[in-house]
This record gives sequence, structure tokens and C-alpha cells, in this order.
Amino acid sequence: MPDVVIVGAGIAGLTAARELVAAGKDVVVAEARDRVGGRVLNARLPGTEQFVEVGGQWIGPGQDRLRRLLDELGLDTYPTYDTGLKVAELGGRTLRYRGRVPRLNPLVLADIAQAQARLDRAARRVPLESPWLAQGAARTDGQTLATWLRRNVRTATGRAFFRLVTEAVWCADPEEISALWAQFYLHSGGGIDSLINTTGGAQQDRVTGGMQGVATAMAAELGERVVLSAPVTEIRWTDDGARVRAGRRQWRAKQVVVAVPPPLAARLRFEPELPAERAQLLQRMPMGWTIKVNAVYDEPFWRQRGLSGQANSDRRMLGTVFDGGRPDGGPAVLVGFLEARHAQVAARMDAEARREAVLDDLAAYFGPDALRPAHYVERDWAAEEYTRGCYGAFATPMTLTRFGQWLRGPVGPLHWAGTETATRWAGYVDGAVESGRRAAAEILGQVES
Repeated sequence: MPDVVIVGAGIAGLTAARELVAAGKDVVVAEARDRVGGRVLNARLPGTEQFVEVGGQWIGPGQDRLRRLLDELGLDTYPTYDTGLKVAELGGRTLRYRGRVPRLNPLVLADIAQAQARLDRAARRVPLESPWLAQGAARTDGQTLATWLRRNVRTATGRAFFRLVTEAVWCADPEEISALWAQFYLHSGGGIDSLINTTGGAQQDRVTGGMQGVATAMAAELGERVVLSAPVTEIRWTDDGARVRAGRRQWRAKQVVVAVPPPLAARLRFEPELPAERAQLLQRMPMGWTIKVNAVYDEPFWRQRGLSGQANSDRRMLGTVFDGGRPDGGPAVLVGFLEARHAQVAARMDAEARREAVLDDLAAYFGPDALRPAHYVERDWAAEEYTRGCYGAFATPMTLTRFGQWLRGPVGPLHWAGTETATRWAGYVDGAVESGRRAAAEILGQVES
């Protein structure tokens, strides 16, 4: 009988397993898919040895737990290409610019700056361990981010800017998200600039070999402890242990770590049922929706024209684009995101029409050469059976203040991991690492550091 069964072989589950094995525990990791990595995934280009990343792919300053893990696994990073002009379509204008924000009307810039300062300041006052205890938490949690923005952003272009930021960060519309969750999340990641910037921000660096290499390296260390194609459907638990069932397989263990997104945890059958507060929490944390696309070209024509490959628009379906290639060669890639309501609209289209719409948007940003990629790869994470959305789950209004204390706390022998449960860099790969380490520390009776 293993000491611990871990449900999910994403970064969080594998991190927990690695920590527990290092402490001498007998561990089994049950993964529903036929691969490891969860929301990080490499996709090989047909007929080549090259790949693109169709899941999480960036690491930035302050993501120290992930950085430490990369060092332990012997994995290197390289900088995201960030040279040249950016493209922005905002408030009916198309601009090319350098720096953090385009040259907008001075009144609009002042409006954005004032609202951002106010939002970041409010975020810094939210306790990361217990955001439901923030001053005025009930009032903030009782409104959506859209309501907060309407009260604090004066210009139409300023509101369009923050809607674009919301779609890019949470893959959701501001009308869906609790304002308190948004403030907690911003504090967790160091503020708006930290989350949206490339150099100096969350998109600064890439992992050599792709982010999925982090998962495959950990899985290689764990060996036969990782069981693939084993979707867990039922957990029977008592205060003394649990039985975990995955089809014809089942394991008895002293402890269980559930390391899957909240909507997937809600689909598991627990016997006895989870406490009502924990079940209610899971029902109030939906996933964001994004379709990630990679357009691969024979050469990075945008670089040759002095463009960085970064673009944003408040009116196009493909609202966010980055240069997805290496600065020093390799596949020339434009990586873009159909997010929130745009993802919903795009998902209703047939594949060819969606591809054409994406390439039309890329051509509007970077010129007609964008219409002719050598390869086109897309991933709709909401259509993934064992993900159901990306980048992560978010809390709807009144979730944190009513049920937030159940987000991380163990229930009998059951422990919870996943980036949504992190206090630092929630929603990011670094947050997944933190959560796995914290769940392992709970089992070992230690304090995670």
C-alpha cells in the first residue's frame, strides 16, 4: 500500500510526488491522460523534429520556485524575443510603439495610469494567505471586476485597455470575475506590469526544450510510480486513509493529493461527500477559456521589418500575440490567443474558418506574409476532457469571502494542489510548483519554504 496517491501528473502533482519520494514516502501518481504535464504540452511539427508549445510556456522574474526546480533538473532558459516595435489597436487607433503602453491621448494615459495605480495599491493590501480577511473584503468580493473598472476608469479607451488586460491574464471577461479574486491574483503575481510585460515580466523567458520538459524530467525521476491512462473517478476516504479508484485499478493509501483544476475535482466522486463548503467552492471556480494558436513560418519576416512580434487588439478575436521563436534561430513562430468571449465565438467556427480568421488578424498586425504559414497548430483547452479550460480557474463574486478558507485546507486525508491554490504566482507554473511543495509539506508535517 503506497503512503500517498496523487491524482494528476501536471506540474503540481509531479512536484508533490518528487518532494514526497525524496522524503522516503511510497507514492503513486495516477494520470488520466496518456502523457504527463497537464496544462503544459509540446506539439511536434509534422515531418520535423521541431515543436511548438501549445500550453504554458513562460517564466519570469520572481518565479523563484520554478527557477529553483529548473536548476535542480538541469534545464536552461532563454529570453523571449522582445526587440522592435509592438503593435496595438486600441480605441479605434492602430499604433506602433516601444515600451509598456502605446502613445495614447494624454487624458487616456492619465486615466489608465491612475486606475492601474489604484488597482495595484488595493491588491497589495489583500493578504495572500487569506484574501477573505482583507479590509472591506465582502464589499470587494460582492462586485465583479467590471463593476470596479466602471467605478474607477473614466474613459472608454481606458476601459477597453483593462478589458484587454483581463482577457489576456484570466482568459475571462471582467463581468465574470470577483474583484477580490482579481486583486488577490495581481498581488500574487506582483502587479499589472509584472503580469503583462515581457522583459521584466511574466513572459520574459522560455524553457529550453519547452515547459513540458519540466514535467517529463520529473516523471523520468519518478519512473514507474507514474501511472498513465488512469483517470480517477472515485475516492473513498476516512480519517485513517483512502481508496482511490481509476477504472479497474485501485490503490489504498494513507494520504491523497488531488492535483487537478477545481472543475475536474468537482467531477470526482467522494465517499463520504466532501464538506458542503468545499463542494460549494469547487462549483464557484470555473476555468478561463483560451484557444492557443501557433503559426510557423519559414522565416521571421516581422523581425526583418523591425517588429517584435507582439500585438494586442481590443477588437480582434486574436487579441494577444507574441513572437514564439528563439532569438537565435529555430522555427519562426507567432503565438496568439483567442480568449474569453473570443474563444467562445471561435470555437463555434469550423476549423478552416477559424484558421482563416486567425491568419487575417495576424496579417493585419504584421502584413500579408502572415497569411502563408508553413504550419498551423491550435489547441482549444476548453475542449480538453481533462482540463476544460485555461489558463486557470478563477473565483466568481462572493466565493472567496464565503468559501475561500476551504481552498487549501486538508479534508481528512485529502490534500489539495494545483496552481489555483498557490499564494504566489497563482495561475502560473510557478504557482503549481508552490502548491505541490505545500501539499507535500502538509503530509510530512513541515512548513513549506
